[in-house]
Amino acid sequence: MPMRTRATTLAALTVATLAAGTALTAPAGAAPGTAAEPRFLAASELPPHPSSAWTAGPVTDGFPVELAYCLGEGVPAYDYRHRVFRTDLDTGAVQTTVVTGSAAKGKALAALLNKEIRSCADRIEQSYPDVEAEGRYYGSLPVEEGARVHGLHTETSWGATDIHLLSVGRDGKTVTVVGWGQLGDFDDAPVGAFRKTTKRAVDKLY
Repeated sequence: MPMRTRATTLAALTVATLAAGTALTAPAGAAPGTAAEPRFLAASELPPHPSSAWTAGPVTDGFPVELAYCLGEGVPAYDYRHRVFRTDLDTGAVQTTVVTGSAAKGKALAALLNKEIRSCADRIEQSYPDVEAEGRYYGSLPVEEGARVHGLHTETSWGATDIHLLSVGRDGKTVTVVGWGQLGDFDDAPVGAFRKTTKRAVDKLY
């Protein structure tokens, strides 16, 4: 899904996910934020766009709707923070970060997020018969407690096609998810540059 506000397929899926009652904010008792918050990616650290500069929005409380198409109903409620990135064209990105209560909770959350991403293509096809989805796994990265990189391609029956890259990384009790998307297919995905972006994201957690 290009993460710009427009009527694309996965934008509609995100709206449907939220309309179904997905809880994306922290309830009472969730792990509180710490005084020293993890740092977020800068616009210059995203995969370069060939014809448009990235701009970074502010760091905002809450889980980003831009990731709800894959990480909605299965995401535990914590005090998430996020930043949305945009270009002038059809490419967008988002990062969300959370500090859990312990390294064990961080490990469990990262494992669950990776599981949800791996099953995302199947869940999209089950829920939306007009959409074909395919997921790919691009491997792990040796950074802090590790990161994993995934790809997702969707195509509608009327020909709309979108490509996404998603990664989950962890440093102790802190977990981050980075998402990137634009029109296109797997051949259009800047996997090498996105892996570098993911490593930077995890390196900056603390």
